[in-house]
Amino acid sequence: MRKRGALAAAILITLSLGIVSQSFAQPGMRMRGSGGWGPGHHYSRMYNAQTVETLSGEVVSVDTITPSRGMSQGVHLTLKTAKETISVHLGPSWYIDNQDMQIQPGDKIEVKGSRISFTGKPAIIAASVKKGNEVLTLRDDKGFPAWSGWRYDNQQPQR
Repeated sequence: MRKRGALAAAILITLSLGIVSQSFAQPGMRMRGSGGWGPGHHYSRMYNAQTVETLSGEVVSVDTITPSRGMSQGVHLTLKTAKETISVHLGPSWYIDNQDMQIQPGDKIEVKGSRISFTGKPAIIAASVKKGNEVLTLRDDKGFPAWSGWRYDNQQPQR
């Protein structure tokens, strides 16, 4: 009889811990992974520190896209510069929507990011966006996404 009681208590505790851990997750965030936006996903590996450039221009549109199958939605904008109109990929919607800086059509911005080819067209995967005196940092110099949290590089914690 004691064994059944102990087993029932263990099951109850395990279920309770699962419910509590779910309640700490932020709304819109997935408990497993980052919706395909993590540093190991093929989309994030498209970022190339060797092709980083800075563009300035006016935001034409702000949209949500799903960059590839299996990924959650992301925020994308179209930027008109003096030389071209180009797609700029910012990051996952659940992250961008929770930032203080909001980007709207008509905004004058400066984007630093990696130039890539996406669906056969030029695009930028943004590392940072500057609007006025505000800067939204999305990736570090190596392309590691800000929404992916801590990482360990040579045993040293970094953000």
